[in-house]
Amino acid sequence: MGLAFIVLSNYFRILSPQITGYIVNSVEKELTDSIQRRTLPSPAKDRSIAAENNTQKRNIANYDVLVKKFIAAVDKAQPSFGKKVAICGITLLLLALISGFFLFLMRQTIIVMSRHIEYDQKNEIYLHYEQLDLNFYKTHSTGDLMSRMAEDVSRVRMFTGPAIMYLSNLLVVIGFSLYFMIEKDPLLTFYVLTPLPILAFTIYYVNTIINKKSERLQALLSNLTTNAQESYSGIRVIKSFVQEKAMYSFFEKNSEDYRQQATGLAKIESIYFPSMGLMIGLSTLLTIMIGGFYVIYGKHHTDIGTITEFVIYITMLMFPVSAIGWVASMTQRAAASQKRLNEFLDTKPEIKNPEKPATPKLQGDVLFENVDFVYQGTGIHALKKFNLHIKKGQKVAIIGRTGSGKTTLAQLLLRMYDPTSGTIQIDGTDIKSFDLRHLRNQLSYVPQDVFLFSDTVSNNIQFGLEKKNEDRVKQAALDACVDREIENFPNQYATLIGERGVTLSGGQKQRISIARSLIKDPEIVIFDDCLSAIDARTEKEILDNLYHYLKNKTAIIITHRIFSLFNFDLIVVLEEGAIVETGTHQELLARNGYYAYLFHQQQQKMEENPQI
Repeated sequence: MGLAFIVLSNYFRILSPQITGYIVNSVEKELTDSIQRRTLPSPAKDRSIAAENNTQKRNIANYDVLVKKFIAAVDKAQPSFGKKVAICGITLLLLALISGFFLFLMRQTIIVMSRHIEYDQKNEIYLHYEQLDLNFYKTHSTGDLMSRMAEDVSRVRMFTGPAIMYLSNLLVVIGFSLYFMIEKDPLLTFYVLTPLPILAFTIYYVNTIINKKSERLQALLSNLTTNAQESYSGIRVIKSFVQEKAMYSFFEKNSEDYRQQATGLAKIESIYFPSMGLMIGLSTLLTIMIGGFYVIYGKHHTDIGTITEFVIYITMLMFPVSAIGWVASMTQRAAASQKRLNEFLDTKPEIKNPEKPATPKLQGDVLFENVDFVYQGTGIHALKKFNLHIKKGQKVAIIGRTGSGKTTLAQLLLRMYDPTSGTIQIDGTDIKSFDLRHLRNQLSYVPQDVFLFSDTVSNNIQFGLEKKNEDRVKQAALDACVDREIENFPNQYATLIGERGVTLSGGQKQRISIARSLIKDPEIVIFDDCLSAIDARTEKEILDNLYHYLKNKTAIIITHRIFSLFNFDLIVVLEEGAIVETGTHQELLARNGYYAYLFHQQQQKMEENPQI
């Protein structure tokens, strides 16, 4: 529809030069007739008027069919000269209004369409980001992801909206103008359009440079965005290490690189518009000069009206032709941006749903069978021939030093990664057979690195629920021993906690994260070192609550500390990705091995500092 409106808008615009040419010839004829009536004898006067009428008829014969009908109607009515000028003036105004109306509809369709495309593309990219696995996020910065979704999509929209609109407008205006110009005088048309091939070569040459610079500019913008985003997120670290000046210097360098590239691109683009003005000016000059010679020497049946028409055609071509550079620049930038977007859109997630996913209700029997896992990129062998059977309802502790592979177990069970070899089964079914959403919906996970959203306390706790339930929120907070502190907040559960929970202490964030996992009431719960920022008294209170909450549930508690107050069914000690000891608390102490060593070390520290 937008393209149709472009054609209609320019069709009614292109009639104006013809009517203007007609009225200019009418004015000239009226003046000439007036002079001739006073100066020439009747025979000569009649011959001159007849010659002028023949020339005018030949020129009118090349007009559009609507203009011919309009002129025929005006001539038939035989109005006075003043009325004829008034009628033509009103007609030009009506044509301008009709053209403007279709121009309005053109923008309402094409530009609005581009906004819909922008909306769809942003949604598509965001959805794709959500489907990509953790390996992707380990190799790409947040700033780069944000830049592609914001800046690159915006540039693609400029192509699907303004660029297509102006390009179509350009083609239609040139098509109409050339058609009527050639119909009128092919040779004069050839002369006045001679500068255009030079213009085309300039555009082609400059566009090649613009394309390369645009790709480089977008990459630098991503670096700049990433730099700023990391600085804002880590502002407390920057301030505590007094590195504001160093970080500013780093940002300034990236900003300077972007500035130089952007100004370089702007200088290249600045060649366009002066080139357009020069070529259009030359075309206008040629029209007046050559057309003037034709009129003076009476060649090609050219009259002043024809020159007037050609000048208006050239003027009408000025903006569309000058927009060639802008359209070409937007197209090149959009191509570079879409190429960057496609890099991510073409990236396939390694963790996928099976063709026929299973969706059974999980009971909680977990089996790790000969599981090996190596992290891509780093080559770290996190787990080696790991075998463990956790029966339904058992409470299992995974203990080991940092880097022993504890967190990797949780990530594999959530299917954030797939094992390099071996299988993980729940209730006798390989987790690769489960629907991903269904699997993760039935597991609760408290990560080691707590992440809270910039939202209310209540919304953070019930983040995993499909329907809001304030009663369950308060019960989960009570189980996580954070309810009393929430009640003391200014707006209690409606208190906004700031970006990443910046307004809370480390212990408060951990307990809200625990409450978020408990509210789901799943069959399998995974706690990954989630009590490290909590004091001993609160820890005991939480463990007491968990003991009752986890009754009949399968629980995996990953920790580097030993919870002697919690009655675990099984304790697994990891060292460099392999199991070195398994058993109950008493059994492992009796063996006097690595677990006993860790326990005695912890007891000694607690005696030295009872607050631990």
